[in-house]
This record gives sequence, C-alpha cells and structure tokens, in this order.
Amino acid sequence: MAHVELSLSEVFVPGPQPPAEQESDNFGQWSTAVSHAAEPCLLIDAETNVVAISSSGCELLCLGAPEDVVGRPLMEGGLRLVDFTANQSELTEQETDKIPPLLALHSERLARGLLRVQGPGSEGLGTTVDAISTPVLTDGSVAGSLTFFSAV
Repeated sequence: MAHVELSLSEVFVPGPQPPAEQESDNFGQWSTAVSHAAEPCLLIDAETNVVAISSSGCELLCLGAPEDVVGRPLMEGGLRLVDFTANQSELTEQETDKIPPLLALHSERLARGLLRVQGPGSEGLGTTVDAISTPVLTDGSVAGSLTFFSAV
C-alpha cells in the first residue's frame, strides 16, 4: 500500500480566488507533474483522453510507453481490465464506467477501487492495482481526473 505524507509550510487562510488565467492553468500544471512523476499516475480529460501518464504508470498498467498512450481514449489505448473471477473475463463497458479514473470524472468526487490489469498476450493472473482518483477542476468545473496507482 502506498504511503502518503503531507506537510504544510504555512497556514491556509481563505482569501480571494486566483485570477482566471492561473486557475485555468491548473490542468496544465498537473499534466507536467504527472509526465515527470516517478510514481504510477494518470491524468485524463473530460472526454477520457489520456493527457499525461508517468512511465511507471504505463509499466504498471501494461500500456507500453507514454507517447503511445497520450492523446488516446483511456479505454481504447490498450488498457485491458479483467474481473476477479477465475475466468478473468474482460470487463464490460458498464463495469469499466465504474473504475476510479472514470468514476471520479463523472461523479465529481474522490473514487477508490481495485483493478486487475492484464498485459497483451498475458495468460497469467494479471496485476492487481489499487487506484485512487480525484477530479481536477478548471474554471470551477471538472476538466478531468487524476489517478495514483499502487500494485497490491
């Protein structure tokens, strides 16, 4: 299980909102952070296209290289999710709509869940992954979701 530590360097005092140009760049800042992250993470936009993914995220999700995935829809970019039964059947569209990156996007809330990812041509059990997702806001509305992954 991933360990996360937070620290505050100063006390947060609510104040005026940042200018619109700074707030709208929020998505771009997350894209840069995810692209350079050592941790397995993923950023998708409101249309479910992959905006950024870390190299370790590609490796954990059996997706190849980031440049092969960025710009493509998440579920059409080679991500193969299977259920937790012995048969390991591929998830249906109705089931994939409930995975954390998509659930956070549509529900506009935090989402967490386990996924079983199977690589191309893999006949094994696949990799079980814990996913924690949060919606990302731009100009006060959901512009995408940010997900962190951890192998279980």
